[in-house]
Amino acid sequence: MLTKLESGDLLSLADLRANEVQAVLNLAGQLKRRELELSFPRKTLGLLFRKASTRTRVSFSVAMHQLGGCVIDLDPNVTQVSRGEPVEDTARVLDRYVDILAIRTFAQAELETFAHYCRIPIINALSDREHPCQALADLLTIQENFGQLAGLTLTYVGDGNNVAHSLLLACALTGINIRIACPDGFAPDAEIVNQAKNLAIDSEVIVTNDPQLAVRAAHIIYTDVWASMGQESDALNRVPIFLPYQVNRELMALADPRAIVLHCLPAHRGEEITGEVLEGAQSRVWDEAENRLHVQKALLAMLLS
Repeated sequence: MLTKLESGDLLSLADLRANEVQAVLNLAGQLKRRELELSFPRKTLGLLFRKASTRTRVSFSVAMHQLGGCVIDLDPNVTQVSRGEPVEDTARVLDRYVDILAIRTFAQAELETFAHYCRIPIINALSDREHPCQALADLLTIQENFGQLAGLTLTYVGDGNNVAHSLLLACALTGINIRIACPDGFAPDAEIVNQAKNLAIDSEVIVTNDPQLAVRAAHIIYTDVWASMGQESDALNRVPIFLPYQVNRELMALADPRAIVLHCLPAHRGEEITGEVLEGAQSRVWDEAENRLHVQKALLAMLLS
């Protein structure tokens, strides 16, 4: 019997219990291996994206089509959202048209407003605060490579952004030790760090400025762009600050010999990661990107069930 996520929405990984995270991963694995076929005919997914997207938009669209449903791209530039229609009005109308909404936006508060005014499930397809779908795909990739999650160590090197926030919560829920290495002034939100520490039972949560210390003997090395969407004007100023945090051959030499490399993409070769590492034998970046499809397909099925 298909499990339904108790919260009814996915705004944050903190909405999930540890067993629900594992249920998503298990279902995603079954769907990927084609051990299970699920069908949700006549169901409609709405995509409301205020930010650019390749992997999230395409993977959600393909996932919904494979489940037998349809997708409507609610481009804010060609809807009344762009003309200032209140979020609560848009939410109440869309609630009567579509069966589920995936929203990519800036403020987490907008997702919360949609969830308040909609009876249908709301999925966070990225906000400035979190990127939960990405972190679930990361967990699936790690589980495929190591056969387990608990007891491993993941080191995230770079900006303490939305991806770092979701990784903190994902690792805490699954027993992975997580180390975040970032420059002064670019640490993850203290509230989320504390939330992760409270969720972590048998794993450690460390935030440091020392990338070499953080990477030592780690099983997963993870990085992201140094300037997220909306911060492009500051990108050049960040390069000298973040250069010591580049994932390169020298940094990887400190990790566990079995270590894999993850990056949520898009990647800037020669900045946060070298082309040599991104394309190297330890990279699992393309598997990770594919797993967005399988995890989101599982999420859609569980939220629509």
